[in-house]
Amino acid sequence: MDLDLSQGESLNQDFTKSVGSLSSSISRLSSSSRAVSSEKDFHFYHNFEQFRAPVKEIAAASHAMLEMIGSSADIWGGEMAMAMAYPGDHDDGYDWVVSGNDEAYDRFDAAAEEFRVLRQKQEQIRIDSGDGFQLVCGRKKKWGQSEVGQDATVVPQSNVALAVKDKKTVGSAARPRVPFHIPTIARPQDEYHILVNNTNQPFEHVWLQKDDDGSRFIHPLEKLSVLDFVDKNNGNLVPVMPPPIEDTPFKLVEEVRDLKALAAKLRSVNEFVVDLEHNQYRSFQGLTCLMQISTRTEDFVVDTLKLRIHIGPHLREVFKDPTKKKVMHGADRDIVWLQRDFGIYICNMFDTGQVFMASKVLKLERNSLEHLLYHYCGVTANKEYQNADWRLRPLPDEMLRYAREDTHYLLYIYDLMRTQLLSMAEPENSDALLLDVYKRSFDICMQLYEKELLTDSSYLYTYGLQGSNFNDQQLAIVAGLYGWRDLVARAEDESTGYILPNKTLLEIARQMPVTPSKLRWLLKSKHPYVERNLGPVVNIIKHSILNAAAFGAAVQHLKEGCIRTASEDNTFDATGLEALPSESPTSIRVTNARTESFDSSDGINGGTTKKIQTFASAKEHHTEPGSTIDRPDCYGQGSPEVPGKCVATSGQSRETDTPTSVLQREKAPDVTVQLLKKPNRAFGVLLGNSVSKRKLNSDLKGKEDVKIEQIES
Repeated sequence: MDLDLSQGESLNQDFTKSVGSLSSSISRLSSSSRAVSSEKDFHFYHNFEQFRAPVKEIAAASHAMLEMIGSSADIWGGEMAMAMAYPGDHDDGYDWVVSGNDEAYDRFDAAAEEFRVLRQKQEQIRIDSGDGFQLVCGRKKKWGQSEVGQDATVVPQSNVALAVKDKKTVGSAARPRVPFHIPTIARPQDEYHILVNNTNQPFEHVWLQKDDDGSRFIHPLEKLSVLDFVDKNNGNLVPVMPPPIEDTPFKLVEEVRDLKALAAKLRSVNEFVVDLEHNQYRSFQGLTCLMQISTRTEDFVVDTLKLRIHIGPHLREVFKDPTKKKVMHGADRDIVWLQRDFGIYICNMFDTGQVFMASKVLKLERNSLEHLLYHYCGVTANKEYQNADWRLRPLPDEMLRYAREDTHYLLYIYDLMRTQLLSMAEPENSDALLLDVYKRSFDICMQLYEKELLTDSSYLYTYGLQGSNFNDQQLAIVAGLYGWRDLVARAEDESTGYILPNKTLLEIARQMPVTPSKLRWLLKSKHPYVERNLGPVVNIIKHSILNAAAFGAAVQHLKEGCIRTASEDNTFDATGLEALPSESPTSIRVTNARTESFDSSDGINGGTTKKIQTFASAKEHHTEPGSTIDRPDCYGQGSPEVPGKCVATSGQSRETDTPTSVLQREKAPDVTVQLLKKPNRAFGVLLGNSVSKRKLNSDLKGKEDVKIEQIES
């Protein structure tokens, strides 16, 4: 479309005026905001009606405007409008505004990308010749891309057509993004009165017996053998493809009576599929949000948030029953989540994810469930909901369908895998491959959940610390903030990544802000718990700087450890694969330094201290697994200390575990600190937890298995 030059100049002038008017309005608003009284002055003036009345009017108008924006389907879309509704509470409203801005920026980026793709599509000109060649006219850019410019020569022939891209090549920029975190969702801990034990004490498996000396818990599988679970009658097995999801009976279990009916149906079948959906970002240890179960004829989705205290009593025995086959995929984390939240311990499990590790004869390209669904069933799974916020209620139909897809076809895949493993094994040992899968599945079931505990040296495992090249003052700030973050996360039942992500923690330590204004500028209004505790956090930074001399040895050894780790990462074994850590992990000696303690009332806001003090009183109200609530030893009798003085133990299973040994606390003034050679998941940066230090059942796995798992990770 041709645009008249005079019209273009007029539009340009209007745009310039509007931009100037907007910038001047923002400038006046910013300058006038400084005249508004704050903190103590605000509360003083609020006693007078002349001040209180206009403030109420402004607050009411702002509240109404935010509610209108949050409920607008034109802005957020039909489904997102419910999720982005304004919460009403002022504290939650601040988080809502920040999240809304982020969502708007994301949508603008997606729209700009979509516009770029459409513009590029229109500018590409295709000339089809009779010999099947295609000529694209346009000048060549420096990076090898082709773009039609002012110098382009277009041939005006009848066979000229625009190059059209199909939907697959356009990408997913136009599709709405599935949010990883919806801040307006009411916390399930508050909505359903979920009580958890986040104290700095080892997890108690109250549903398990202990050995004679009381030193360890006894898993029910220890009384059984893996040979008891290997299928004996596979000769007449004919796998039958299940009907489509739309034609399969389905039940959303939200009531206790429906849960009882589900338990009765599971007792009447020989095998069933289990999968879980989990949320790690808005709780300290994590929450199981959903349980999917499929039999040969039906699908079930259990709301484990609403029925949390009823899941264990009704499903514990059928999951432990060794005569019932439980089929799962990638069950490493599901196993420990069931133990932690419901006291459920699985016996007789077949993990389809272990077939890839046990046998290469099936020639599977990948180990993901998405690949298995496509390879065996021809089903293309929609994995965009894999990291969705599963706390959302009610669940949209798309999320329910995704949840059902994870279990609906797995019994059929299990049948196919069994027949293939048996047919491809050596004749003299026909069940060798199948037995290997069961052994691996057996080892996974033998895992026991362990809570993440704070130790004097926990901060040294912060993801990204080893390569930061910090001095003693900066390392002292890392230790102080790490302890404060752990304290607040346990008391508020939030993840450490939500309180203060590792990336932000390290940036604060690097910048060393000693005033609330500098700290606020550094945070960029993204971390509400730190925003509400600027003064206490600044005090921790100042105290840490004063105690920096005690961290000199740790700084030096960290640097030496980084050099040693870098040299080891560049070594390769004879097979060309990256060399694995040695049997004896690299260790350093670090002075047992502790930063100056600070008062509980300064450490965290409002009710956090009160929540810590009420841990013990909450004990009598909760009898589910892990609910033995005691005051954390690392917090001491009076004020908490940073970092906490705790008994070292293995870390929490919130990441894929790496085979590093457990830290052992010594009575001597020094402690042995093991440097982690290489983090195994970059996702720990987002969640804020330190790199996992737990080694799961290494005595049950050979060195070859450990090596394969590390290569796979």
